[in-house]
Amino acid sequence: MRFHQPETVDEAVKLLADDEDARCIAGGATLVAMMNAQLVEPSALISLRGISELKPIERLDDGSVRIGAMARHRAIAAFDGFDGGQALVREAAGIIGHPAIRNMGTIGGSISHADAAADYPAALVAADAAIEIASAGARREVAAADFFLDFLETALEEGEMVIGVRLPAAADAASAYEKFARVEGDFATVSAAAVVSMDGDRCRDIRLAIGACAAFPVRVAEAEDALKGTALSDDEINTAAEPIVAACDPVSDFRGSAEYRLTLVPVMMRRAIATAKQRAEALR
Repeated sequence: MRFHQPETVDEAVKLLADDEDARCIAGGATLVAMMNAQLVEPSALISLRGISELKPIERLDDGSVRIGAMARHRAIAAFDGFDGGQALVREAAGIIGHPAIRNMGTIGGSISHADAAADYPAALVAADAAIEIASAGARREVAAADFFLDFLETALEEGEMVIGVRLPAAADAASAYEKFARVEGDFATVSAAAVVSMDGDRCRDIRLAIGACAAFPVRVAEAEDALKGTALSDDEINTAAEPIVAACDPVSDFRGSAEYRLTLVPVMMRRAIATAKQRAEALR
């Protein structure tokens, strides 16, 4: 197996274009485990560690935040430049796995693997994030809601790699990420991400995403529209949860049955919305 250490994104995507069986390696938390289990056998590994463009986390002049694909979970969890709505991603990063995983894992590697039970997908969808993608001679952005397509499948095309994540400004909002897991550090049985803006005691705007209950994060415009203008009471949230539950298609596995997961969806929604609402009210 060949091992490449490019220093620029252009060098890395050229290597990908020249060898369709090559794989990028970031932190290695998932890829190395899959290689050890002989689930994948790349012809070459392209290390992204030496590409400086992929490492920074930066707050830009327009209030958005750009997270490089090689930013480690621990760095995202410690970054203090997120505003209220963007902080959702910091909160998710802080409860990924255990310290050893957060020290080595990267956001680019995590979202490229696209595990439906991982923490970033639902948080990025609710945060209205954009995924930055590069290929030989081209760069593009894909909305997070359109990036996760199926189990372990993304919008990445042959020869493409994730180079960053961009979070739009959301200073007038607050957010919360709630995760139900069997034990600390496990993948989610069900997760819920919420970004809430309030006008007095009424919801002006809300974005919701449910994780681990389908092949990709579940976001339903009908449910969000039903909550706008309300006081976000438990009864109102329970009513809004109905189309979300209907849109979910969870599997049954050792973390819980499909029926159990569906029962948890309104519970996790109420927790995430209540926390985000409380934080939004504190902004006044």
